[in-house]
Amino acid sequence: MHFKTTVAILGVIASISRVATHGTVSGVVADGVYYQGYSPSMKYQTPSPKVVGWSIPEDLSNGFIDPNNYTLPDIICHLGATPGQATASVKAGGIVKLLWTPWPVSHHGPVIDYLANCNGECTTVDKTVLKFNKIDGVGLIDDNSTPGTWATDQLIANNNSWTVTIPKSIAPGNYVLRHEIIALHSAGTTNGAQNYPQCINLQVTGSGNNSIKTGTLGEALYTPSDAGILVNIYTTLTSYLVPGPAMISDAISTSQGNGTDPAPIASSSASVASSAAPFTSAPAVTSALAVTSSDAANGALSDSSITQAPSSITTATPSEPTTPPFPISAPLPIISAIANLTSAIPTGALTSTLPAEPTSGAGSNATGTLPPAPSTPLPAGITLKELLEWLEIIIMGMFREAKAEDNSARGHARAF
Repeated sequence: MHFKTTVAILGVIASISRVATHGTVSGVVADGVYYQGYSPSMKYQTPSPKVVGWSIPEDLSNGFIDPNNYTLPDIICHLGATPGQATASVKAGGIVKLLWTPWPVSHHGPVIDYLANCNGECTTVDKTVLKFNKIDGVGLIDDNSTPGTWATDQLIANNNSWTVTIPKSIAPGNYVLRHEIIALHSAGTTNGAQNYPQCINLQVTGSGNNSIKTGTLGEALYTPSDAGILVNIYTTLTSYLVPGPAMISDAISTSQGNGTDPAPIASSSASVASSAAPFTSAPAVTSALAVTSSDAANGALSDSSITQAPSSITTATPSEPTTPPFPISAPLPIISAIANLTSAIPTGALTSTLPAEPTSGAGSNATGTLPPAPSTPLPAGITLKELLEWLEIIIMGMFREAKAEDNSARGHARAF
């Protein structure tokens, strides 16, 4: 590959990393108890924390599933999703509050919730056999002005959170809650809708008798031509049909409130590591992902009745800042950019051997001056794919070293 081409491609990384990403469910509150959700940064933690959210380590860019993939397994719980290894407990008739990372205001669309019986343990269930039943679905709220007010606008106004009620009829057992936003800002053209499914493991308690053994398979929930999928939201809409099957008989679309909450969250002492013993022997999620930081900062966790579930999560002590100087999510935009860049480059270019030294004229092109070439040549025989892989490893290594130094400094500070 020509050196000028290589430099140009690598220069794209900076611009890609500035592209706004979308969101994930960072945690849930079930019957007043907080449970950690999945975070893309968990891909780089060893061992991986056991959380209620399904793992989607392939989705480093917080991307979406498009209508062309509605018949493939990725539509079920997102890209390459595997079952969460923890479970949130909620009684039939109880409330589950899903806490999103900030959602883009331009991504208008419906918010939909489904429930599927795992018929055993959800931690090992085959997602392709899950039969989903709709228990909540909110779409267009009013169309007084284009593009209208949508469920996503309510979610944003409610501090990037969404509340769903588990129907009282649901029998005790293990279920997957499939929670989904469908962004319609580009849905006026074929394959323009964007699905963001997220799955959560639930253990339902109570005295209900509906085990919902029937339902709709995930790959059969939607078609690209559904009225609620292929729709132009920038025209006047007299009505909007929320995609998917009808809701079950006793499903309730819960009021999402006005986005205000009375007080900051209080975590239960049983689940928070003390300053004297800041680490647990179980897999730990650092304070940047804990209940006292990202979720609380968004305002989604602001009900003083909420406690944190006993788990392997370690939160920051009151004397420490809630966001460390080098948060765990810091390298993610760069890692996402590398992943996006790798997928965009043709295989032939990725596997081509790079020149060890620049060829003549590598410092300029027709549109301007390129950065000067490094004085040290590349290792002989290295490919662009290998270079990008090394770049990812180096970035994560630098992050871990900085994080270790920060933890060491905090430990010394506690000693005084």
